[in-house]
Amino acid sequence: MGVSIRNQEDDPQQASTLFSSLNEKADLVFKFVTLYNDYMSEKHDYGTGQLINMVEVHTLTAIEENPGITITELAGLWNRTSSALSQTATKLEKKGYIVRIKSPDNARNNQLFVTESGRELSLAHKAYDVENVTGTLNELLETCSVNEVADFFKVITSYIHLLEDPPLPTDNR
Repeated sequence: MGVSIRNQEDDPQQASTLFSSLNEKADLVFKFVTLYNDYMSEKHDYGTGQLINMVEVHTLTAIEENPGITITELAGLWNRTSSALSQTATKLEKKGYIVRIKSPDNARNNQLFVTESGRELSLAHKAYDVENVTGTLNELLETCSVNEVADFFKVITSYIHLLEDPPLPTDNR
């Protein structure tokens, strides 16, 4: 892009124009994140008649795919705190989707396993996601090219890396 933000105080009009342009882009990201977060928080029926939100069902599926995983390992997978994942696991346990079993190697650690109803929900979730993601991609392809959709995912991947490992602050003066 090559846009310089140095010495913008020398040209207030240029600084204002640059801010407006950047702010429009930031607002788009904010709106997308806000809408997607709302979508993630909504409860969905993944085909079993049970209502569950995306955070819970994705956590359930991670447990189903990694039998014996611990809260700490789950937290690392999702870049969340152990406390947050422990709360989600407690909800899944109360709903009868998972069980905690003391680790044979360390009695202070609990390993997580899905129950039969948890396995059924996880499998239904996978089928639902295949259909839902395919439908979403098809809708995107009505207004975007295949390359544009691929570029979107490339940008999202790069953005994730930026958020996971932010660059050190530098002095631009």
